[in-house]
Amino acid sequence: PVWTLEDVLDDLDLVLVMSVNPGFGGQSFLPGAVEKIRKLKQLLGDRPVDIQVDGGIAPPTAPQVIAAGASVLVAGSAVFNAPDRTAMIAALKS
Repeated sequence: PVWTLEDVLDDLDLVLVMSVNPGFGGQSFLPGAVEKIRKLKQLLGDRPVDIQVDGGIAPPTAPQVIAAGASVLVAGSAVFNAPDRTAMIAALKS
């Protein structure tokens, strides 16, 4: 839960939010991560802390996590399994 970070907020540079169950690549995005990112962004306020999201990042999920407050996205399977990696990276950036 994001509240567990309350005592260390001023010591953070980056918070990693896993949007899949850790363990192996290619899993489906867990939609509850969007609300967790939103709550984390609110908790951080105006602190200059990156919110990194890892797991299930693809063109449909990237805009959701960015809108919630993520600033760093980790896309593994979406990029490496894409027939055109360059096009996939462009799609994630748009």
